[in-house]
Amino acid sequence: MKTILNIIWLVLCGLWMCLGYFLAGLILCITIIGIPFGIAAFRIGVYALWPFGYTTVERRDAGAGSLVGNVLWLILAGWWLALGHIVTGIALAITIIGIPLAIPNFKLIPLSLMPLGREIVPSDQPFATR
Repeated sequence: MKTILNIIWLVLCGLWMCLGYFLAGLILCITIIGIPFGIAAFRIGVYALWPFGYTTVERRDAGAGSLVGNVLWLILAGWWLALGHIVTGIALAITIIGIPLAIPNFKLIPLSLMPLGREIVPSDQPFATR
């Protein structure tokens, strides 16, 4: 079931989101200061490409740098990205067929708000190893 939903997601939403995040990541990686944010955008792009069967968890080794980076990200880009995911998720949820595709959009909201210090892991991975 995850594979079927991922293929439908890829065609309807995922490819466009992935390209947008990859373009933003490429632009951010041009500057030295933006490299950590560019890497975060690449990670979100990969997750947006194939979201079913994966989840995000907090990294235990994330330090104060990720907190400062997340505050900058939230102010400059995070709330715009979250708003886009909210609007897209609501538009998909209005239709009965789009409800399964709205769920990954809502799952992307916390990641788009604060991506640093988070890790994308398979959903079936045991919780003890996350």
